[in-house]
Amino acid sequence: MTFSTLLTSLLFILRVYSAPAGTGISSAYDSTPTVPYASNDPNYPLWHSGTNPSSKEITGIVVNDGPEAVRGSLGSSVVGPQNVVLDLQNPDALAPPTTDNGDIPFFKWPFSLSHNRLQTGGWARQQNIQQMPVATDLAGVDMRLEPGAIREMHWHKDAEWAYVLKGNLRVSVVTPKGESYVGDVGEGDLWYFPRGFPHSIQATNSTHGAEFLLVFDSGSFSEDDTFLLTDWLAHVPKEVIAKNFQVDISAFDHIPSHELYIFPSSPPPESLSEDEVVPNNTPAPFTFPLSQVNATRHSGGSFKVVDARTFNASTTIAAAEVEVEVGGMRELHWHPTQPEWTYFISGQSRVTAYAASAQANTFDFNPGDIAYIPPSYGHYIENTGNTTLKFLEIFKSDRVQDISLNQWLALTPPNLVKAHLGLDDDTISRLSKIKQEVVGPASGGQEPIGSN
Repeated sequence: MTFSTLLTSLLFILRVYSAPAGTGISSAYDSTPTVPYASNDPNYPLWHSGTNPSSKEITGIVVNDGPEAVRGSLGSSVVGPQNVVLDLQNPDALAPPTTDNGDIPFFKWPFSLSHNRLQTGGWARQQNIQQMPVATDLAGVDMRLEPGAIREMHWHKDAEWAYVLKGNLRVSVVTPKGESYVGDVGEGDLWYFPRGFPHSIQATNSTHGAEFLLVFDSGSFSEDDTFLLTDWLAHVPKEVIAKNFQVDISAFDHIPSHELYIFPSSPPPESLSEDEVVPNNTPAPFTFPLSQVNATRHSGGSFKVVDARTFNASTTIAAAEVEVEVGGMRELHWHPTQPEWTYFISGQSRVTAYAASAQANTFDFNPGDIAYIPPSYGHYIENTGNTTLKFLEIFKSDRVQDISLNQWLALTPPNLVKAHLGLDDDTISRLSKIKQEVVGPASGGQEPIGSN
């Protein structure tokens, strides 16, 4: 045992033995001390992505004055090549919190690094296990359609859940029973198409068209492997097509020779009823007006849940839309059986994922980034910026479920909590028996470094 370790242990024992009654610190009579207390050293992000690099001199060499790999007495400056833009966006990667430990699967992917498929009328970029191997259960696509543009009629082997980021769209779907549904969606609204159900997506005549997020209930989903109407017919002999439809073969003189995928077109009629071949007759709608749902308000923001209990058609994907005010956080929690696929819409944040066995890593997130938290990993999502943080938590499930650390401790016998954490009675009395979900800034403590 080194001298410093011995000294730390002696100080710990002295503090425990001398602790006055009622402090919540166990006396020698109650338990035997085991390990020193956790450090009070701050672990805030050391800079923000808006920091402006300048230039400086180090040992006579002029380099970019970018962020440094230094936290307290640990690390050192960067004197070699540096990608300043990326380091500014990822302070907790270059100078991680001292609480980080071990090496867990990389759980961040920015859509900005995804290959973008450019089409006449729009584009699409995706994330699946090729980009983020840990994301085995869910995959995502960011898609853009200009006014009137169509994501052609198609189907796929995985269910599709969508969230409209901007603009307005009209969608259609047909069921195996021959039922049909046509619906309009706007910013903040959803649709869901079960696996194998044929459907279409078209931007309306809005000024800029639309952009939307697609999420699929398989991590191996690829947007390049969907079953497309034009691609199918381009690979069927024309005489077979004519026989199928019982019309003259000349009727198919103008079918495309290969897939259209995304292509320009005239916007759909303004009236939804004009697009209905028959009145909507599905058992439940395949769209959901999440934008019109009132959120549950909390001290640090708001929380909306949408799953099969409210959006009946969405049987394999559930979600929460979360807003976190400046200084607030999505509380410490975990999901018992399902991974969380998180998409960041606005603001800046950081997430620490705890994977058991003393393994924890922290990553920073910006708009357009994706996080993937495996089942049962403990985590939080903290607003580290100066504007409201907004994101989606998406699950391969028909329900949104989580375990709140605060609620767990509040509903556990107090003596057990004291024995584990050394909390005093006043702190224990403040634990919440009701989930907080989104909490505000702490009432006391040091301000984050670089905060405004």
